[in-house]
Amino acid sequence: MALVLLLVALVACGGRPAADSARTDVQRVLDRRAGAVLDRDRAAFERTGALSWFENLRAVPLAAWSYRLTDLHRTGDHATADAELRYRVRGYDRAPVSADRTLSLSRDADGRWSVDSDRPAAKSAQQLWDQGEVVVVRGAHGIVLGVGQSGQALHRYADLADRAVPAVSQAWGTDWSRRVVVLVPRSLEGMAGLLGSPASSYRGIAAVTTGEVGGRAPADRIVVNPDAYGMLGALGRQVVLTHETTHVATRAHTGPATPLWLSEGYADWVGYRGTGRTPSQAAPELSGSVGEGRVPRALPEDKDFGFARDATALAEAYEGGWMACRMIADRWGDARLGEFYRAVGEHKERAGAVRDAMRRVLGTTPEAFTEQWRAYLRARLG
Repeated sequence: MALVLLLVALVACGGRPAADSARTDVQRVLDRRAGAVLDRDRAAFERTGALSWFENLRAVPLAAWSYRLTDLHRTGDHATADAELRYRVRGYDRAPVSADRTLSLSRDADGRWSVDSDRPAAKSAQQLWDQGEVVVVRGAHGIVLGVGQSGQALHRYADLADRAVPAVSQAWGTDWSRRVVVLVPRSLEGMAGLLGSPASSYRGIAAVTTGEVGGRAPADRIVVNPDAYGMLGALGRQVVLTHETTHVATRAHTGPATPLWLSEGYADWVGYRGTGRTPSQAAPELSGSVGEGRVPRALPEDKDFGFARDATALAEAYEGGWMACRMIADRWGDARLGEFYRAVGEHKERAGAVRDAMRRVLGTTPEAFTEQWRAYLRARLG
């Protein structure tokens, strides 16, 4: 009899376990909530719970929005749900962006669940609409989403993107989407929130690009630090946007085998291409070191590109990568540089990738290449 009573206590009406019933009911609420977002139906959204950030999304063109419940912790009439949010910006994302969310829910006297809050999961990045109302500006080659920014300011970013995309296509080719999504938060702190990292990690960094390496690279985002960006001149702003756009274009050919000196150096090479900037002007920190006889003995390592590093050392890493790519373009040609980049990215792992690509594309070895690069630094920067 005790066993029978226990089974009755654990089973809800219809023979389903109570926990399973709650999961099903909560998933239905999330499905209705997602449908209301796509339909821009405020009343339907409010019927699922708190209005939250609904109005902040009003201007964002969405092609998809869905939740997948991954875990549910229930205590009586209250529950905490972990869910994967997947969404696409219409006309720009080939596949959904994924974000981990934590939702608090409560159940009323009639047994209906509703959402009390919907926020980024612990240690997860914010979405732009978590930070405030999103203003949207479209350009010929991109879309700019901003919070706490004027339409005029966002139009300037759209103009930069419209110049960057053709410049990147001219250098890299047209085998990419040729569209970019630029996120402009209110401040450095907002940028850090979008990246899920401390603000100190990005102080002085004008922009970064997010996205998964390899594959179809469906949903890259260029995230701007408006504080640092505002300190740049017109040329600097364009170089930065073009650099980040290059990352979007090359993402599908960038993988675990690609060293940062190549990916960052190539992005800088495209960014400075056609600007008329001399090596000494574009690489002032490295130029100073070489001028004093301190020529690097090896190409920059991945760890040298950490944002937490000393600003001078970080600048020298970027400049060293740029000079390596500039040397390839000078000695082997622009097309061969792009071919080399793709050849490295074809490998599944780092070991042997650069050596094989240098042999096949450039007809050299990493050891000989490094010595050529050091001589190139002395000749151009010494």
